[in-house]
Amino acid sequence: MDRRLHIEEEAAHCLLCADAPCSQACMKGDPARAIRAIRFGNEKLAGRWIAECSDEDLEAAERACIHYDRPIRIKEMLRPTPLPLPVREGLEEGLPSLAIDFCGIRCENPFFLASSAVCTNYEMVARAFEAGWAGVFYKTICMQEIREVSPRFDACQQEGSADFYAFRNMEQLSENPVEMDFDILHRLKQDYPSKVVVASIMGQTEEEWIKLAKMAEAAGVDAVELNFSCPQMRMAGMGSDVGQNPELVLFYTAFVKRSVSIPVIPKMTPNITHITEPTMSAFFAGADAISAINTIKSVTMGDRARVSGHKTISGLSGRAVRPIALRHILEIAQTPMTRSASMLDESKNCMYGKGLEISGIGGIETWRDALEFIQLGCRNVQVCTAVMQYGYRIIDDLILGMQHYLAERGIASLDSIVGEELPNFVTPTDLDRDTIVFPKIDRDKCIGCGRCYTSCTDGGHQAIAFDNETRQPRIVGTKCVGCHLCRLVCPTGAIGITKRINKKS
Repeated sequence: MDRRLHIEEEAAHCLLCADAPCSQACMKGDPARAIRAIRFGNEKLAGRWIAECSDEDLEAAERACIHYDRPIRIKEMLRPTPLPLPVREGLEEGLPSLAIDFCGIRCENPFFLASSAVCTNYEMVARAFEAGWAGVFYKTICMQEIREVSPRFDACQQEGSADFYAFRNMEQLSENPVEMDFDILHRLKQDYPSKVVVASIMGQTEEEWIKLAKMAEAAGVDAVELNFSCPQMRMAGMGSDVGQNPELVLFYTAFVKRSVSIPVIPKMTPNITHITEPTMSAFFAGADAISAINTIKSVTMGDRARVSGHKTISGLSGRAVRPIALRHILEIAQTPMTRSASMLDESKNCMYGKGLEISGIGGIETWRDALEFIQLGCRNVQVCTAVMQYGYRIIDDLILGMQHYLAERGIASLDSIVGEELPNFVTPTDLDRDTIVFPKIDRDKCIGCGRCYTSCTDGGHQAIAFDNETRQPRIVGTKCVGCHLCRLVCPTGAIGITKRINKKS
């Protein structure tokens, strides 16, 4: 198996323990931190945390592993290390700054906590700020009494894994008294003036929206987010009921915008056919930016989904929803009302003025995930589910990974890559249908498992022959249509691509 695939698989098996016993047992390094770097997309940097470790140190770490089925193969995974660099305290000298402006607010990096269970009180947000998060969209504040259910979460997990690829929740809004939450926001902004504090609010009437927005401004927050998108509100006329109605989005955004001088950021629901319709309403009401997306309405069927014997529809998040979130971000970014659309031609401004900015949300775990949102036009990203799984500590790898990516490309500013992938997206009508790329098999990597043959035979175009004696697959060029299903299912990365050629007439 390819070494990279092996170490990533092994890192995914790690429990990511708090106060990890493996690092406690290691005398000269921090193998737990090295494994976490691999798990969150920084395999090239992992070596710095075990650069001074001997084989005996790593063996001691492996013996201390408390995994429920078998110890992580720490020495095998980390030796040889991809890039043995020394540990340095804090941010490294010479790496690009991740500072970026959002709605005229300077952010030290693009990584924010999303309005959710990960930011419900002063102590939580303070710890996140101390860890390195640039800002917070605080858990949504409303006038209504919030009564939550128990249990309120469920997850979709691969069997044998502690991680979940999708997370379903029935949680609503902040359970704190309104005055308490605004006092928390006031203290956060006083104690952490360089951090960005955004109040997320939800009203049920025009008067409530205006009152909450004015209270947010009085608390000294940097901006206010309008939650038009929560999918599991028990009260009618709130949450996604608003976000699915462009007229309500227009009115409520306009009411708030006229009432406060701080930036106003409507949060959009994905539970809609055309997300651009409420986005247009928000723009013409004067919004400064858009947050997207909230969770996707879903159903899970396991026993953990039951509340007192009953089940219901609720919101899904986690890395499984990222492609859907990116689709909505792309559609928003391509509208002429956004700043991202104007960036396609730097000689022009947005045809409607300065344009909406975008805050991206949905399944972000690693810096590579965040990069995808930024390349589609987002100026910051919000994280929730990954923090619920792994804690605030993931900010270390988000920052380091993004900095090293920029450095490797020779880019000095995050601004330079905002929206850079937008020109590569076209409609299906505009795609090249006159050429083909055939797959090719690397015999040195092929282990003869036959996965490509099975998938192509039963789910493709029967374009792979398989010799049962030699266990060697072979591409049948006369049948191959270049769909590349075989390349996707190959477990060892043994199938690559050839040069693109014209189709035979």
